[in-house]
Amino acid sequence: MSGHSKWATTKHKKAVIDAKRGKLFAKLIKNIEVAARMGGADIDGNPTLYDAVQKAKKSSVPNKNIDSAVKRGGGLEAGGADYETIMYEGYGPNGVAVLIECLTDNRNRAASDVRVAMTRNGGSMADPGSVSYLFNRKGVVLLPKGELSEDDVLETVLEAGAEEVNDLGDQFEIISEATDMVAVRTALQEAGIDYDSADSSFVPTMQVELDEEGARKIFKLIDALEDSDDVQNVFANFDVSDEVMEKVDA
Repeated sequence: MSGHSKWATTKHKKAVIDAKRGKLFAKLIKNIEVAARMGGADIDGNPTLYDAVQKAKKSSVPNKNIDSAVKRGGGLEAGGADYETIMYEGYGPNGVAVLIECLTDNRNRAASDVRVAMTRNGGSMADPGSVSYLFNRKGVVLLPKGELSEDDVLETVLEAGAEEVNDLGDQFEIISEATDMVAVRTALQEAGIDYDSADSSFVPTMQVELDEEGARKIFKLIDALEDSDDVQNVFANFDVSDEVMEKVDA
């Protein structure tokens, strides 16, 4: 999920410990399998696989599950499914633009799941290209704040291609071109700075400011979409102020 970043990070923490843990694990495992199939099972020689494995480890996915996924994807172990990536576009309540990234071995099931979740929660499907132009493909690295200042982080990653560093409360978010993400992540590692995740993501070029009611509606829609096993990521161009977020959390 990518929209209001503070909400996304809070939600991720909750997701790791709540009932959706199994679902989250399954999606992280699928990511690993696909990355290994696309670029080989050598973690050090496949940056996408490296990032997928790191993210799974940070989310407490057991090592044996990770190893099996790498082997299945790399063809070293039987049982891997043939997943394809499909992107659906639509609008949520209040005209919020929504991109839904699916990783599926059944195109019809994925399309049906997405359509049902959208129509039942105040959303509507849109034609390809009618929403995606509102987003840019970017590299997004999240790291725990700890003792670091924004300047410390910027100094470390600027030459590697970082475009901006955002303060999300207890985390920093580093945005770069998608092609510079590995260089940014490597710069952090070389400086001995721990990070939570490095993902290729869709970042909105403009955002829709939501009130409490609007925020509740879009969160409900995103939850319904993410409930599908085929939906890997949901990107949306909304923003919610800290004040509204506190009311929603309460």
